[in-house]
Amino acid sequence: MKTFAAKAMGCTAFVALAATAGAAYAQDSFSGDAIKIGILNDMASGYSDTVGEGLFQTVKWAVEDFGGKVKGHPVEVLNADTQLKADIASTTARRWIDEDKVDVLISGSGSPIALAAMEVGKEKGAAVLNTGGLSSDLSSKFCNEIATHWSLDTYAAAKGAAKAGIAMGAKKWFFVTADYSFGEALQRDTEAELKRAGGQEVVGSVRAPLGTTDFSSFLLQAQGSGADTVAFANAGNDTMNSLKQANEFGLAAGGQKLIGLVTSITDTYALGLDVAKGLLVTESFYWDRDDDTRAYAKRFEEKFGRMPTQSQAVAYSAVTHYLRAAEAAGSDDGKTVTAHMKKMPVKDFFAIDGKVRADGRLIPSYIYLLQAKKPEESKGGWDLYTIVEKLPGDQAYRPVEESACPLLKG
Repeated sequence: MKTFAAKAMGCTAFVALAATAGAAYAQDSFSGDAIKIGILNDMASGYSDTVGEGLFQTVKWAVEDFGGKVKGHPVEVLNADTQLKADIASTTARRWIDEDKVDVLISGSGSPIALAAMEVGKEKGAAVLNTGGLSSDLSSKFCNEIATHWSLDTYAAAKGAAKAGIAMGAKKWFFVTADYSFGEALQRDTEAELKRAGGQEVVGSVRAPLGTTDFSSFLLQAQGSGADTVAFANAGNDTMNSLKQANEFGLAAGGQKLIGLVTSITDTYALGLDVAKGLLVTESFYWDRDDDTRAYAKRFEEKFGRMPTQSQAVAYSAVTHYLRAAEAAGSDDGKTVTAHMKKMPVKDFFAIDGKVRADGRLIPSYIYLLQAKKPEESKGGWDLYTIVEKLPGDQAYRPVEESACPLLKG
């Protein structure tokens, strides 16, 4: 195993994960001596617990476990804090590609960050692995030939949430929605799913700015709406704060069901099961699913003292698959490698037996409907959820015939 060498470069951390090869490389179509991966991360803002240093480490593990190089070319990883700002993401991506010769971008968190990465990647020919942008539009109307979409998206989250809510007797819904593209897409997709199901009514919604700390006015509207179900179309610290305050305002105690449309395990842990018990969530990964997920989680826990999130786990899958495709293609060209990613099965602890469709959307074997346990049901620590149902991936994600992706035309 190679030793990690780190060098600070402003907001960017540069880590060489393999020693420079001494022998001449075999003939191939790689653009340089090294394959370079750049992570557009959130290191200190609202999503830093779900991505951050854990995402950075997971990407390094994926490279290390692959062997640290592709056809003799060492693999290097760069990491930058975008502060959840699309302009910083775009500027960083351009500088990386132009000056550092980065070959593939990882969009770690936020749909605006993912869209910025996709625009730069398309312009510059660098592949993009979207592991953190959740808007389903990213693999629909905004899809392009160099981007693949690995994270749970708003269409699948909506499918799972609607299914879970209806099974629990939901009839009237109220949305507390993050006021940006991700929240808007999540509410839109959930409302569409409720309409398809029939017998459901949306009685109201409110938009809360990203980073809101006081949800009192929004929750009072939800409480007085007559809704039997309150759905939180937000993520990160916004989800944790809104759910915590919903408990303080007695929404669940008053008989309203609470659904976190996109809720991280770190949010549930921070809330505690006294508050979170009964909360319904949809995730693409749960650490206690089987022996393979538990092995990865143990490795993560030994490093960070906690369990990994779905955003951190999916990055391992995306990077591993990218490296396999680059090796098969004998190239680091974004368009070429992405095309190979769509030809090859995705087999790992995250996807199990997945595939990347023509629109770039990863279809894993399953996504999971989870319910937070009662405190007395938990064995302690991170034993937080019961798996209520496994939804087959090809039933959870948007069918190709409903997609607006231009790559699917014809």
